Amino acid sequence: MRNVYVLATSCTAFGKRPGDSFKDLTREAYLDVLGDAGWENGDAIEQAWFGNCGMGTFGQRNIRGQVCFTPLVRQGLFPERVPMINVEGGCATASMAFHGAWKDVASGDMEVSLAIGVEKTFVQGDAAATMEIFEGGIDQLDAQEWHEYYRQRGIEAGKPFDPNASGGTVFMDTYAMQAAWHMKRWGTTQEQIAIAASKNHWHGSMNPKAQYRFEVSVEAALTDREVSYPITRSMAAPIGDGAAAAILVSEDALMRQPEQIRKRAVKVRGSVLTGGKYRDPAEPSLSRVAAQKAYAKSGLTPGDIDLLEVHDATSFCEIFQLEMLGFAEDGKGGPMVERGATRLGGALPVNLSGGLVSKGHPVGATGLSMIHELTLQLRREAAERQTDKARIAMAENGGGVIGFDEAACSVILLEAPGAG
Repeated sequence: MRNVYVLATSCTAFGKRPGDSFKDLTREAYLDVLGDAGWENGDAIEQAWFGNCGMGTFGQRNIRGQVCFTPLVRQGLFPERVPMINVEGGCATASMAFHGAWKDVASGDMEVSLAIGVEKTFVQGDAAATMEIFEGGIDQLDAQEWHEYYRQRGIEAGKPFDPNASGGTVFMDTYAMQAAWHMKRWGTTQEQIAIAASKNHWHGSMNPKAQYRFEVSVEAALTDREVSYPITRSMAAPIGDGAAAAILVSEDALMRQPEQIRKRAVKVRGSVLTGGKYRDPAEPSLSRVAAQKAYAKSGLTPGDIDLLEVHDATSFCEIFQLEMLGFAEDGKGGPMVERGATRLGGALPVNLSGGLVSKGHPVGATGLSMIHELTLQLRREAAERQTDKARIAMAENGGGVIGFDEAACSVILLEAPGAG
């Protein structure tokens, strides 16, 4: 396998953007990633991976990337006849696009590959359409299977499964049941979840691309509108739109770039995908398997990692993923967050972007927005939210649900320019 480098990244502002189409968001992210690479056009790109989940709800069920890139091809900004592979993996969609581009280059098949994720989940005046997008992330063919699974898990967690009583979605209920189980098993508290939420809203207040750019106190997070106990609105990712992209290149292609571009390139130390299953709540999740594979393939350990972006669709997820990824013993993620270890300036900063709860979560773009944030941090270009120590970074991104697992999980390891 060849060395692979992230030459350039981009991320649009996330938020409710009803005036912007899928093609508008595609153009914005694509032109920005070209700009970050110092390129006028994408003539060097040999293949592209286009991630999206919800465009079918808007009437475009197939050839989504080709449709969104047609104007860019016509204008000479994207090369003709370049293959584009459409990717969908729930909230892990953009990370799957990244993985595909990484494999293009690592295998030796391509010198330059593009990954882009584009999403609109806010449908103005039509909440049912928004729900349709998210419902694709759970089994619609045998719904009775997960109904029975969650009914049983709810009994075990002391939180009965009743989707009709929820103020959110079935996904929020699944996270809430996992949190309740964790609280019952390990003594994790709602206040620890609120501390994680408050911390990430503080990080997001410093991110000009974040959907929510305001701080939320721990008390405000605790007393906010309940979505599904113990999760409140401040602890849950919002609905929004956005896009993000990355250009991945081989070492040979990197050496052909100007010095000012070469010296900003971030090395990919590993990219791993795993699949979910209906598991016992006490069994480790697919993210632990992904992390262990990533450590083994890269030769790195949890002690080598300086910062993280994790998939905090709810703030409980940060606590859980600290344990699954090997940074805290099982049951110790809550205390780790409580003592401030995951804050900017802490021992292991997590979600300096603001995470999903503050930066936002346009599902098909989320994974690449994590790569964008980590690339900024590793280049030391993150302005006021820059961490002092940024040599090795990890992104964890999950998508869809199968019981208490995500359907898919990505773990990506990145190394700062000049760190090797």
